Amino acid sequence: MKLSAVDKKILEEVASLHDVPQGAYNIRRDGEGISRQSTENIDIRVKEDKPGIDIIVKPGTKNESVHIPVLVTKSGVNDLVYNTFEIGEGADVMVVAGCGIHNSGSEETRHDGIHTVYVRKGARLHYVEKHYGEGDGTGGKVLNPKTVIEIEEGGMAELEMVQIRGVDHTVRVTEANLHKDASLIIVERLLTHGSQMARSDVVVNLLGEDSFTQVTSRTVAQDDSEQIFYPRVIAHAKSQGYVECDSIIMDRAKVRSVPEIAAYHAEAELTHEAAIGKIAGEQMLKLMSLGLSEKEAVDKILEGFLR
Repeated sequence: MKLSAVDKKILEEVASLHDVPQGAYNIRRDGEGISRQSTENIDIRVKEDKPGIDIIVKPGTKNESVHIPVLVTKSGVNDLVYNTFEIGEGADVMVVAGCGIHNSGSEETRHDGIHTVYVRKGARLHYVEKHYGEGDGTGGKVLNPKTVIEIEEGGMAELEMVQIRGVDHTVRVTEANLHKDASLIIVERLLTHGSQMARSDVVVNLLGEDSFTQVTSRTVAQDDSEQIFYPRVIAHAKSQGYVECDSIIMDRAKVRSVPEIAAYHAEAELTHEAAIGKIAGEQMLKLMSLGLSEKEAVDKILEGFLR
């Protein structure tokens, strides 16, 4: 398989890859799978009833990873894909599932990724999803991911969702069900600019005794962009949950942050925090006193905030 310069640039941005990865992977470009590789412990199969793949990790698999980047390089593409992940009992793996759009035309380019994830008993999953957009065309770059995750007894998952510039419109939906002793950590990092719009709806159901979740979003809204965050944690059992939303607002941007917690059990412990504000003047003065220009100081502060 030969990758173009655009392909390689997108791969680097969404998956930190410079070429075809080692180990298990599936590369999808402009609505079609173009290269795929399974390993002894991670099997990737093409779905027969709809577009997408099944990723099956054998029980007990340790310290392995699978990359499933999506590249959309043509203007006017409308791609919809369904991927299912089965993380076997006791496994400990990383999944990198980024998506990048290069749109140099005038038509809207869109990718909708529907991911269903099963983390079986005692398994651990580190899931990284980066979104990226580029191209000098006038057509929109739209990414709408949906992740539904089921974590069985003693399972653990960490979801890292990143979108830094380039995507014009996104609606992200994340739904999770946690069973006994299961835990889930979600970290969202997002920067919008221009007239971009981003919305994130998160629902975590704490179903099992001693389940735990922490949902954190850190965002920056610049220019005329708009952001809406609606994270919800619902405790149905003795469990713990924490929601934190921090946003920096700049220029004429709009940010709406609505964290919600709900307890349906007397031994549930839930807390939430939300803050929206501008860059602190003291931070700017301190950095500029060290020789940084105003723009360099802003970039430095935003870099640290979104890290």
